[in-house]
Amino acid sequence: MQIDIIGVPIDLGADRRGVDMGPSAIRYAHLQNKLEDLGYTVNDEGNVEVPIAEMCKITNPKLKYIDCIIPMSRRVSGAVSTSIQAGNFPLVIGGDHSLSIGSVRGAARNRKLGVIWVDAHADFNTAETTPSGNIHGMSLAILCGLGDKSLVQLWDEPVPVIDPKNIAIIGARDLDDGEKKNLQNAGAMVMGMEQIDRYGMVACLEKAIERVSRDVDGIYLSLDLDSLDPEHAPGVGTPVPAGLTQREAHLACEMIGETGKLLGMDIVEVNPILDIQNRTALLAVDFALSALGRRIWNGI
Repeated sequence: MQIDIIGVPIDLGADRRGVDMGPSAIRYAHLQNKLEDLGYTVNDEGNVEVPIAEMCKITNPKLKYIDCIIPMSRRVSGAVSTSIQAGNFPLVIGGDHSLSIGSVRGAARNRKLGVIWVDAHADFNTAETTPSGNIHGMSLAILCGLGDKSLVQLWDEPVPVIDPKNIAIIGARDLDDGEKKNLQNAGAMVMGMEQIDRYGMVACLEKAIERVSRDVDGIYLSLDLDSLDPEHAPGVGTPVPAGLTQREAHLACEMIGETGKLLGMDIVEVNPILDIQNRTALLAVDFALSALGRRIWNGI
């Protein structure tokens, strides 16, 4: 299988600058070489065109930089769709989580998709519930058909892109009040840190995988590095204490990869400005390898 690396250097969806350098940091952590060591053919597609913040204006404080995020989403969607149609595996590296408005949409084109969203946040706000106006906190809601029409329906494709009942959010621990109501109304599964602490990652992932695998053509994994505890992943824009351990995140990626249904993957919110010796980007590469078949040796 060929892996297509697709960089999306966007920080327009977030409050803190710096995640636009995430694709470079992840590449610098030897992403391509390590994937090739696993036996894959790897094609780096370069970066999708993304304007910098200084080129964009905030026309709506409840939907910051929407006029620049929409064309970015269309380009990312096209790149991911093209990769999957060619029989390849799109590995999208960012960049803030607004890029998933495009990547998941592209993966879902002409197919029914299950989504596992590993994140400290649910990203299920709308313009009516957001406390910040940051679109990276709305991505999953938009994919489920909630929110601003121009984001929900980039073209004339069916809406919603993803059935909320085919979504599982893993590692959540920082949800806004309005966002919680949106999640309850939509019926998406949330396996927060409380459930992971009580029942363990294996039990939670088994439930999540069973949920998102029902009558779908494949699974898409969207991994936000702020799902990890900041002790393990310091280089993220919106760190939240009491997150996943490094090993729990590895296990999640391994179990999802073992389903044989993984069609594509996002790795988002790596912020090298806030990182320590590129540690978070190195972790991001390791998680991609775990999802794509690398295992820690466990004896004979």
